[in-house]
Amino acid sequence: MHVLITSDTLNGNWTYTRELVSGLITRGLRVTLVSFGEIPLPEQTAWMDRLHGLAYHPTAFRLDWMEEGQHDFEDASAYLCSLAKEIKADVFHSNHIGYGALPMNIPRVVVAQGDLITWWKSVHGREPKDTAWLRWYKRTLAHGLAGASAVVAPSEWMLNSIRSAYSGGTRELVIHNGRNPIFFNPYVTKEDGVLAIGRLLDPAKQVNLLTQELHPVPICIVGEDPTSEQSSKVPVRADVRFSDGVTGVALRGPQSESQLRMLYSKAAIYAGTSRYEPFGMSVLETNDPASLADAVRMVSSDPQLRRNFANRAFQRARECFNAHRMTDNYIQLYHAVLSRKAFAA
Repeated sequence: MHVLITSDTLNGNWTYTRELVSGLITRGLRVTLVSFGEIPLPEQTAWMDRLHGLAYHPTAFRLDWMEEGQHDFEDASAYLCSLAKEIKADVFHSNHIGYGALPMNIPRVVVAQGDLITWWKSVHGREPKDTAWLRWYKRTLAHGLAGASAVVAPSEWMLNSIRSAYSGGTRELVIHNGRNPIFFNPYVTKEDGVLAIGRLLDPAKQVNLLTQELHPVPICIVGEDPTSEQSSKVPVRADVRFSDGVTGVALRGPQSESQLRMLYSKAAIYAGTSRYEPFGMSVLETNDPASLADAVRMVSSDPQLRRNFANRAFQRARECFNAHRMTDNYIQLYHAVLSRKAFAA
């Protein structure tokens, strides 16, 4: 089976793509991968080097949720249709909803990893201001969902949100995103402290909530340049480490994936404060800095409770959010949409 997949390097989409593509290749499928947006850096594509059966086509087509993306959509659509025909793809798997209705004579699977409308409603409590571009965007995504052979979301919440914003597809299902557990070491010695990921002024991530109350343990926020203008707008200390016994907030700039994995392993507590989490992995929901501080205080003061929570979370992640299970589910879906196409013919 030959699968044509679209992706991009923003947010967690590239990590998801790497896990899925690696799993598909390992199972004997052929994959042609097309990326949109910024061209990945060499370190972002190093994982492809040992994957025989993968053809990679980086492009600079702008993403549909960008206002300039409307100008690239027609060219990107023509490129994908031409490529699908050239490589004789069996299934088209798009991580960009708008391409679900492309005129291809093969099944089209679209995956709703996120979109502007559901993001805006979650963050601002309403839809964005009506414009000609926004009407085009909503029409394009609704057309993509209606034309897809199957619509996938990584969580029930995301599937319901997409259905509410645009109406549903002909076949809908949830396939959880997954990671390979081999990349994570649960036996690293924990250091007292809280880890959070995100930019301070990102209204969806809300990590700034951690800067508004005093905490009994150090707070480490990753993803913010400590020298940036916005980082100067919150009371932080840049010299705090997990193990130095000093409370406060430390900012670390963007980290490599291996550095992030080590930070995850060492942190005793992870604060997932996001109010928009399509992947369904949000740890807590809060807009209240005081309640967040109370939760940090409770968990940090009770080592046994913390270990129990950590063990339960790790086991659930291994069972529900692993790459092997995700890959199996997608392969089953590919076979199902191909069988349905053959039956219809």
